[in-house]
Amino acid sequence: MPEAPPRIAESQPDHGSTDDRVLDSDVVLSVRGLVKQYAGAAEPAVRGIDLELRRGEVLGMLGPNGAGKTTTVEILTGFRERTAGDVQLLGLDPGVRADLRALRRRVGVVLQQTGHLRYLTVRETLEMHAAYYRDARSPAEVLALVGLEDSATKNVRALSGGQQRRLDVGVALVGRPEVVFLDEPTTGFDPAARRRAWDIVGELTSLGTSVVLTTHYMEEAARLADRVVVLAAGRIVGSGTPEEIAHDLQLGTTIRAQLPDDVDAEALPAALRRGFVATGTFELRVEDATRPLAELCSWALERGITLVDLDVRAPSLEDSYLALTDETEPEGST
Repeated sequence: MPEAPPRIAESQPDHGSTDDRVLDSDVVLSVRGLVKQYAGAAEPAVRGIDLELRRGEVLGMLGPNGAGKTTTVEILTGFRERTAGDVQLLGLDPGVRADLRALRRRVGVVLQQTGHLRYLTVRETLEMHAAYYRDARSPAEVLALVGLEDSATKNVRALSGGQQRRLDVGVALVGRPEVVFLDEPTTGFDPAARRRAWDIVGELTSLGTSVVLTTHYMEEAARLADRVVVLAAGRIVGSGTPEEIAHDLQLGTTIRAQLPDDVDAEALPAALRRGFVATGTFELRVEDATRPLAELCSWALERGITLVDLDVRAPSLEDSYLALTDETEPEGST
């Protein structure tokens, strides 16, 4: 198992007093009717999205390429103008220049494509960004958090793709942000580095930091997200906890087993025959697995049959995702 990252020092950032208009409730991000229409495009990239993020929560944003995930994140972080809708981030509007300046001190962002001065070292890059904040994390702390201690003196241009992505995450954490946007943050990470990044997200949320996470890794979203929204063609087609989405879709629980080759559908109890999908293969999706599982096991015991690879599985987040979106992903912006 990879070594757990060091704990994040618990310290409240100093954001000043003139521009801060913090929401009274736990809602740190409120989006209503968000629309983005690109010039010359036949259809909007984002079509009336509503969502909320609460303090200390991880909101997973899922969807195929072209669904509108990255466009949404860029609008919420002030990197792209919206066509219509209302956005309140920490009580401020990222579409207003004065508000955006205040948000830069309070929000960390890891976009899909970022850039650093290639001839600076990793440590120098972190020192440069730390100079923008009154209460920045030290470069040593950030290096330890993202696992780049051994690369501190390397030039940015000498880093691997995965190391550069870790530096992106480190830069986003320098200013002790209240909200962090992570757009595909672990792309290019090996499994150990990805799990280290997951631990960092867990540490952040334990201190009340809120996170918006876009990812193509279903395991990552299932592990980290308190709630998820699934986008397709610029619309939210599913939202809630993974369990709530699966329940709404009525996906049910799947019972699988390998049967002897000489067993056919007629040999099974009547209530189980629809689970015979091919010679030697049983697969039955049900709302409640208790009774059919007991019936299958009783039938097998009575006949001295061993149910090879017996498996009872609740619907996964990936099952819900595939049910909500087209498997064919269009090319273009995400």
